[in-house]
Amino acid sequence: MSDPDSLPDVTPPKSKPDPEHPKPFNTDDIDEEEEDDDDENDVEYDDEDAKGEVFGEPNRPKPHSREAQFRSEKLKMDSLLQRMQSGPVSVRVHDVIIKGNTKTKDHVIEAETEVLNNVGSMQELLKASQIVNLRLQALEIFDSVKITLDSGPPELPGTANVIIEVVETASPLSGQIGAYTKAEARSSTVEGSLKYKNFFGYGDLWDGSLAYGYDHSAELSAGVFLPKFKGLVTPVSARAYLLSQDWLKFSSYKERSMGLSLGLFSTPYHDLAYNLAWRTLTDPSQMSSRSIRRQLGHNLLSSLKYTFKFDRRNSTMRPTWGYAFVSTTQIGGLAPDSRSLRFLRQEFDLRYVVPLGFYHAALNFGVSGGVVFPWGNGFSSRPSSLPERFFLGGNISPVCALGGPTALWGFKTRGLGPTEPKRQVNNESADPSGVDFLGGDLAVTALADLSFDLPFRWFREKGIHAHVFACAGNVAKLTENEYRNISVQKFVESLRSSVGVGLVVPTSLFRMELNYCYILKKLDHDRAKTGVWLTFSAAS
Repeated sequence: MSDPDSLPDVTPPKSKPDPEHPKPFNTDDIDEEEEDDDDENDVEYDDEDAKGEVFGEPNRPKPHSREAQFRSEKLKMDSLLQRMQSGPVSVRVHDVIIKGNTKTKDHVIEAETEVLNNVGSMQELLKASQIVNLRLQALEIFDSVKITLDSGPPELPGTANVIIEVVETASPLSGQIGAYTKAEARSSTVEGSLKYKNFFGYGDLWDGSLAYGYDHSAELSAGVFLPKFKGLVTPVSARAYLLSQDWLKFSSYKERSMGLSLGLFSTPYHDLAYNLAWRTLTDPSQMSSRSIRRQLGHNLLSSLKYTFKFDRRNSTMRPTWGYAFVSTTQIGGLAPDSRSLRFLRQEFDLRYVVPLGFYHAALNFGVSGGVVFPWGNGFSSRPSSLPERFFLGGNISPVCALGGPTALWGFKTRGLGPTEPKRQVNNESADPSGVDFLGGDLAVTALADLSFDLPFRWFREKGIHAHVFACAGNVAKLTENEYRNISVQKFVESLRSSVGVGLVVPTSLFRMELNYCYILKKLDHDRAKTGVWLTFSAAS
């Protein structure tokens, strides 16, 4: 229940309740009417005469008539309500009784009920019961969850039993299509997946997926998720994947990875994952620049990645108030192999939204940055790993791209940053002015976005709104001793920037923007244009 001080619907039982299938008594039964309870995921209070011992009231003779029994129970509940409004009502949990789980192990459910052991009042018990209800539903293995609060043993006054009744899912196999963000692909993807729930009874979720990303990535993967149970402090996950990305058009190479990702620790704010992958970079065109050719071949990725994230915005698609912060730290080279990539990578993203109080208007500010550097002997003179570098631009909205420097309005995918001419070949069809975008070791972006409702009722009902925006960003090289040639002044002077106005159409899967972008500043080899842009973005 959203209000911890409020009580759930109180429905005293009939005079002869079935202990195996108790059915709550409805107040309308006085008039010989019965109604079905449509909300199965509820927290109920099973009020019997023994409740007098729970809350310190003396036992009374059990009324023989049905109407007299109801009046007696109503008086006690009115008294309880008055006591709860005036202050805490002391009670503690004596036992948690689980029913309905024919396949799911008891300890899987018990792991989600630990919060009940710490309650000291009726108010805390109601709030804790609601938390347990939400946690059990979040496991995705139950069709319904009902929690009933009952009295404890007569010899233990001031105690209560919590009865949890679950209905396991009738269709463990499911499929879906949607927009997601894959950590391995580091991009938004459209994905089709099949999921099988609770195969072994441990709350395990098995899934296989096929994904295609907006940045020309494709992924085939299979994984398993295990919730917290027994000795596990947090849920754990494992995922095997085969990933292919085509960067020939932008940087003259293709990337293929085959690996395993392990989620070691996960809470609402912290996430720790280990990645092990065998990665291959190739150039089928044989036109790559010298810097790209030096990185072609096989290498081993063995890295540990820690993410700290909190998001207090009211929406990821259209934030109108709140703030968010993400910090990601990654260290590579955790394998004793000479081909293991050794690098340190740090990125952050900060957002703050100011509501303006008219037309649902809000001003969204954001700044993000990142740096990557190799480590080991002679690290300052060695290049960083090509796939770990920062590339800016792409057909996504910076409003949705929370996590690090990625997108700029008006700039194409990998459309700015350090470049190098491609290899010259004796081919008349080859582009003599072609360059490879090499990415950078240092990246910074900033944005300002003013969103507001349009003065048309139909647009407001559909969530369609307008926005005015501005953004700036830059990428620079630090490795191979290039840090000696960079200064704050040079970095600021080479910032790329754009402004624009557009129409935003939010959906349940993605955010679509129809924008007119005007490029304020770009360099010679940057791929950017002034004009109309259509972007699709999933929340990250």
